[in-house]
Amino acid sequence: MTGAAVSAAGAATTDSTSTSHATVACSAQASAPGNARLRGVTRAVSSSTGCATSATSTSTSGPPTSTTSDAAVGTPPLIFHGGPVMGTKQTGPLFVTPIFWTPAGHTMDPAYTSIIRKYLADVAADSGSHTNVYSTLNEYFGSNGVMRYKMKLTKAVTDTAPLPADGCEVAANDTSNIYADLSGYDACLDDSQVIAETNRIVAAKDMPVDYGHIYVMFLPKHVESCFFAGSTLTADNACTINHQPSAAYCAYHNQDTGQGTVYANMPFPVYLSPVGYTCGSNARGHGIIESPNGNPDADTEISPTSHEIMEAATDPDTVTGWYDRTGYENGDECAYVYGTMSGTAGSRYNQVINGHRYLTQEEFSNRDFALTGRGCLQYEG
Repeated sequence: MTGAAVSAAGAATTDSTSTSHATVACSAQASAPGNARLRGVTRAVSSSTGCATSATSTSTSGPPTSTTSDAAVGTPPLIFHGGPVMGTKQTGPLFVTPIFWTPAGHTMDPAYTSIIRKYLADVAADSGSHTNVYSTLNEYFGSNGVMRYKMKLTKAVTDTAPLPADGCEVAANDTSNIYADLSGYDACLDDSQVIAETNRIVAAKDMPVDYGHIYVMFLPKHVESCFFAGSTLTADNACTINHQPSAAYCAYHNQDTGQGTVYANMPFPVYLSPVGYTCGSNARGHGIIESPNGNPDADTEISPTSHEIMEAATDPDTVTGWYDRTGYENGDECAYVYGTMSGTAGSRYNQVINGHRYLTQEEFSNRDFALTGRGCLQYEG
C-alpha cells in the first residue's frame, strides 16, 4: 500500500471461535495479514472475553482521583527505535486537524462531530496539565527532541467529496448485522484511498506536512475500511469489524511514505455488534456502552481517537518510534483498560479534561512500569 507498513497488535477473530483464539487476538504476537507485523492499530476485541487485563471498572461518585496504575496488556517497556516523534520543542506544538468525510448519502449527525471537536478542543486547552492521559507524553523523546504535552486544534474540515469506487469489496453478508441497529456496510475504502483523500484535503488547503501536524480522518457510518484493496474474505487483508477472517481493527495511524503526511483513519465506531466484537466500553464482559456525553457513537469514538493520536505522537511512522519488543505502541499497551470510573452506569467517565467528562483508555508510562511493573495510567501524576 502507499503508506509505510502499518503494524498491528492483533487481528480479531469472531465469537464463533474458541476462547483460545480470542485470546490470540489480544496477544503480543497475533497473526497479521500476510504474516506482516502491523503496528499503529486500535484492535477490535471480543465483547464477551476481551483482552485479559487487571483493569477495574470501579465507580465512584466524584471525579477520578487515583494514580494507581493498571497492568499493560503487551510486553513492556517501550523501546526507542531512533526516529523522530511529534510535539517536541523543535517541531512546535502538535496541531490536530479533524477531517469529517461526509459525502452525499453518508451524512454525519452534527452532535457526533460536535462532541469530537469539543473533546479535541478540550485536550488542546488542557495542554501542559498533568490531569489526563496526554500528560504521559512528557516522558518520551525522539531524534528531534523531548516530547511535550502541548497541542492545538485547527479548524475542522468537512469533506463532502464523493466516495471513490470501492477499493475493497463488501462481502454479501456484511451489508447487514454490523452495527447495533443491525445495518451494515455499503462501501469499502482501502488505505491508499484514505491516504489519497487526506492528501487531497491537505494540498487543497495548503496545510503543512511535518512532525507538528496530524490529520485525523473520520469516516462516515456504513463505510468499511481495509488495509488492502480487493477481497475481505481472508485474513490476508485486515479490515474493520465484519463477519470475515479479515475483521481486525477499529482505527489506525501511519505516515504516508510518498508525501510524509502523518494521518489517522477513524472508521465510524462499531459496538454492541451482532458480530460479537467491539470498539467500545462493552468489552471484557462489561456489557454496556458508557456515554458520559449522551451520544454513544461519539463517546465510543473518543477512546480510539486518543489511542491513535498518542501513538502517532510517539511513533509517527510505526517503524522508528516507541514500541515494545513485540510491536505494541503506548496505546496498545493499555487498550480497553479504563481503570477507576466515576459516575453512574451508562454515563461513567475516567477523564475530566478542561472541565468536561470523557471515557478513554489509559495510556502507558515507561516510568510507572519501571516503578510498579504495571504502567497504564489515567494521568501522569
